[in-house]
Amino acid sequence: MQAGQDRGGNGTGRGTAVIARPRQKTKKPSLYRVLILNDDYTPMEFVVHVLERFFQKDRDAATRIMLHVHNHGVGECGVYTFEVAETKVTQVMDFARQHQHPLQCVMEKKCGMNAGFLPRPRTSAASSAHLCE
Repeated sequence: MQAGQDRGGNGTGRGTAVIARPRQKTKKPSLYRVLILNDDYTPMEFVVHVLERFFQKDRDAATRIMLHVHNHGVGECGVYTFEVAETKVTQVMDFARQHQHPLQCVMEKKCGMNAGFLPRPRTSAASSAHLCE
């Protein structure tokens, strides 16, 4: 290049530089499965009512989930972000206690590879360790 010329060819000798900052990728929030656990005392109709009221399930979907809980020991009510899942678990547990039912509702982190339903052995909710962390 000769003196007095820049790459733009306008002869001013000044160029414009753009500094590109690397974009920070926003991490999607982790998702959590809200699960209802079977017990021998909570009436089936109460479980259906809980699914309709707190998880916005229609009667057919609520009945299918309730039967799955009854037959397999656990069933998925929905998948939510941490705060929403935590709130739903608390709401269900409080509602069950108010109606003197021992219904258990828990949440677990949803794994990429284990996105579907995973039957769990009947153990206490506190002892179920999660494998995807």
